[in-house]
Amino acid sequence: MGIQEKQSDVGNTGVVDSATVGAKSQTTSSLFPTYARYPISLVKGEGSWLWDDQGNKYLDFMSGLAVTNLGHAPIKVKEKLKQQLDELWHVSNLFQIPNQEKAASLLTSISCGDAVFFCNSGAEANEAAIKLARRYHQKTKGTGRYEVITFNQSFHGRTLATLTATGQDKVKEGYLPLPAGFKTVPLHDLEALKAAISDQTAAVMIEMVLAEGGVHPVEPEFLKAVAELCKQEGLLLIFDEVQTGMGRTGKWFAHEHYGVEPDIFTVAKGLASGFPAGAMLGKEFLRDTFTAGSHATTFGGTPLATAAIIATIETMIEDNIPERAAKMSEYLFKQLNEKLAGLSFVKGIRGLGLLVGIECEESVGNIVLEGQKRGLLFVNAGPNVIRLLPNLYVTEQEIDQAVAIVVDLIHDHIAAKNV
Repeated sequence: MGIQEKQSDVGNTGVVDSATVGAKSQTTSSLFPTYARYPISLVKGEGSWLWDDQGNKYLDFMSGLAVTNLGHAPIKVKEKLKQQLDELWHVSNLFQIPNQEKAASLLTSISCGDAVFFCNSGAEANEAAIKLARRYHQKTKGTGRYEVITFNQSFHGRTLATLTATGQDKVKEGYLPLPAGFKTVPLHDLEALKAAISDQTAAVMIEMVLAEGGVHPVEPEFLKAVAELCKQEGLLLIFDEVQTGMGRTGKWFAHEHYGVEPDIFTVAKGLASGFPAGAMLGKEFLRDTFTAGSHATTFGGTPLATAAIIATIETMIEDNIPERAAKMSEYLFKQLNEKLAGLSFVKGIRGLGLLVGIECEESVGNIVLEGQKRGLLFVNAGPNVIRLLPNLYVTEQEIDQAVAIVVDLIHDHIAAKNV
């Protein structure tokens, strides 16, 4: 639209004509169409439940893609945020931020990490991990290494570096040239990993569960072999725990199931109960690699964000949330295995904790949409995997309700195929 055309919306007085703007908004969104959105407008949430603008109620087994781990609007987090809103929202990381120190202390107390960098998202946390690995080799060790090896079907984010690290071609289309310094090899192929290592390799980056890639947990023996290989080759081991961290798998962090500690790991989705926040944690020997001015963020670790982080972690400690998630996971897997037994349409049920994938013999897109009509929200992971992500306070009754709907959906889908 040219300048003269644009001025017609304003008129001679320079005041925007609200009627004109309103008419335009009814036909054309002002948003870039980057999302294939479902035809539901959600306006309220409490615990495991969501309501749309038409008054329809939904049982939420998406949790905002593993974000609202404590359910919607958890009371203690809400109260902490309200208190912080009355005190201070933002200053700058040029000043001491007491909340940030407390949040970092809590994170290191529940993990193997020793130092924390706060940011705003999982992608930024992974960017920080990649930068820390490169800087450690180039500035601390003086080796000049910069390459990071990742795995097919992985997902590490949408920035240029993290989408290049991602082992899925679909996220890379239209973004060439991609940054140098990344190699991707098949998961569980140790020989391929060994062959990819060169004098330029700085780190290996891996998810404990390839969630976006189909809910594939990493095999324990492979992960241990990767850790040993990194030690032998002098490489840093990075765990992407963006989706699997904060109790989602029945432990604070999924790598605890494997008995392997990373040099660096990242967390984001469940970190602040829906408030945008991410963190990158590293071992003590990496602390002095990030010197003043070597990495920074404007909004990471604000008083508001860290208030949400503190309240989330304190709530999880008080209520033994990881242990509770483990118990609910056992119940969910039991119900799914019993109710879906003998169906050839279901190829397998896998996952870790309350990150569950049901692999089917064909696309599940229509099943997802039909589930919404029946009051259950869930999502796919790849074309043929149903992904279930209930919050960590989910009850047995809510699991029973969700499983009953999923089972009916699958049976109805099979019946429709056979008509």
